[in-house]
Amino acid sequence: MKKLYSLLVAAALVTSVNSARATTVIPPSFDQLVRQAEVIFEGTVTDVRSQWVGEGAQRHIVTYITFHVEDGIKGDAGQSYAIRMYGGTVGEDSMGISDAPTFTVGEREILFVENNGTQVIPLVGLMYGRFHIQRDQTGLDIVTGNAGEPIKNVDQLGRDMESAAPAPAEPDMTAEAFKAAVRNKLQAVQ
Repeated sequence: MKKLYSLLVAAALVTSVNSARATTVIPPSFDQLVRQAEVIFEGTVTDVRSQWVGEGAQRHIVTYITFHVEDGIKGDAGQSYAIRMYGGTVGEDSMGISDAPTFTVGEREILFVENNGTQVIPLVGLMYGRFHIQRDQTGLDIVTGNAGEPIKNVDQLGRDMESAAPAPAEPDMTAEAFKAAVRNKLQAVQ
């Protein structure tokens, strides 16, 4: 009996370790972001709407985030584009995934979208497929990652910054320079 109990505990540990590993998100490189994305665009959030979908055990909340597209970079985003994400809040009920990006009306973003409508979070690399556009103290529109850190160089995306050798100080990347880097990568791929 003790042997059976020990085997069950060992199996549970292996299962929980595998489950934890499955939810880890490895940051994609810039090349992976550009290649995997079906649609890339700059847009401003115009609407965030959550609702219940499904029935019975399949019932869950999804959120539709609508953007006014200011610059379509890859694919056909049109003038307005909506992404569907798992989770949100309806009344007093909330569902969500930890570290999933949240959006607020008025935010300016550059998104790398894949499998919209079929994927839980339709961004390449989940939160890593979202870049904010923020105005800095000098009035420039700079690009920041999902956690708010300024992007300095697209070649550093997806790399372990802690183990990398210290790089010379670089200015924050502007939205125009970031989009130009995406377009250059797209041309190189074609």
